[in-house]
Amino acid sequence: MPRIADPHVHCRDGIQAYKATIESTTELARRSGVVAIIDMPNTDPPIIDAARVAERLKLAEDSGSINGYYLYVGATADKAQLAEAVWLVETNQKVAGMKLYAGKSVGDLEVSEPDAQKMVYETLARLRYRGVLVVHCEKESLFRMELWDPKTPMTWNLARPPEAEVESVKDQIRMARDSGLEAHIHIAHISVPQSVMVVDKARSAMRISCGATPHHLMLSTADMQGPAGLMHKVNPPLRSPAESDELVRLLREGKIDMVESDHAPHTQEEKMREPYMSGIPSLQLYPALMPYLSKRGFTDKRIEEITYNNVKRVFDKIVE
Repeated sequence: MPRIADPHVHCRDGIQAYKATIESTTELARRSGVVAIIDMPNTDPPIIDAARVAERLKLAEDSGSINGYYLYVGATADKAQLAEAVWLVETNQKVAGMKLYAGKSVGDLEVSEPDAQKMVYETLARLRYRGVLVVHCEKESLFRMELWDPKTPMTWNLARPPEAEVESVKDQIRMARDSGLEAHIHIAHISVPQSVMVVDKARSAMRISCGATPHHLMLSTADMQGPAGLMHKVNPPLRSPAESDELVRLLREGKIDMVESDHAPHTQEEKMREPYMSGIPSLQLYPALMPYLSKRGFTDKRIEEITYNNVKRVFDKIVE
């Protein structure tokens, strides 16, 4: 197993400790060959200020999990909060960047309205933020939720269609450019080959990267057949087998920069019944992912790049 740094993990804890904790997640990460993780801020309550960051780091410290543990601070449509978030990234070695949910996912941290998103970019530009801004890209105005039927789980791919991701990626790139923001934009858990090409075209004009998850690389809508397919419901959704295969090719050829697990545990009841939660606990997929990639023409050097070197390049606070 190569050394892995994972920039996208949901450790839960706090009110959601029944799903997972920082301690249990870091233990699972280590068993999967992961030496560093970055924890997402859509916790309950969300990580959006200095007090929440301090509470989170104390949880990690008290559980003996602080080594290799980093976190994001969430971005909201509040200028004062954004200023505090910038300060946290600039002054705290453990705060690896900022996370913008440009579309509804799990929790209540989204900034969905285009005008509000524009304000976020303009505010961060005015504050001269040059850290990493990780973005969840799904455009809610293009959702077709009337197509979602839990009895046919693969309809989640229709309800949150590929174009919702592609158009959101275009929006975020445009707003970052128009605002003059000099931050590094990282498009998280990219799931559509067309989105990858949009990112690749933007590289000459800005600092930008993208990552793909083990589940978007190894699974597809074909794995969502039957009621058990609800276990694979995730945001953004799994895509068609052809799109999954194309993501693998783009990762191999360097168009996708890194692998990120988007490890997101829920209880089986939450997945299989209302509210049919989105999220896959993908940290444990790394041991299967490595031979999967090797069989598809990835060299050991390329695997090291996408699992560690490129993560360190973008998220340069990681010291493990």
